[in-house]
Amino acid sequence: IPGADGKVTGLSKLARVLEVYARRPQVQERLTTQVVEALEEHLNPRGAIVVIEAEHMCMSMRGVRKPGAKTVTSAVRGQLKNAATRAEAMSLIFSKH
Repeated sequence: IPGADGKVTGLSKLARVLEVYARRPQVQERLTTQVVEALEEHLNPRGAIVVIEAEHMCMSMRGVRKPGAKTVTSAVRGQLKNAATRAEAMSLIFSKH
């Protein structure tokens, strides 16, 4: 959702934010929260949602050896906490184009 000033952030900026936090040793849940909090702090949007789908190499290469096993985490803030708005956003995120 654009900020109150109507500005929309470009996709490359979002990728850069993710890159900054993903470089560190990290757990996916914390990464998801850190990214949404950074977006809130720097962009002041009316709403934000971050969804991260990742394959964990520990699941693929060690122990249970389940290649392709993915985990999805999400963090929702602001106006996207509204159930209908969140459902619409999630439907767009997970739709196969």
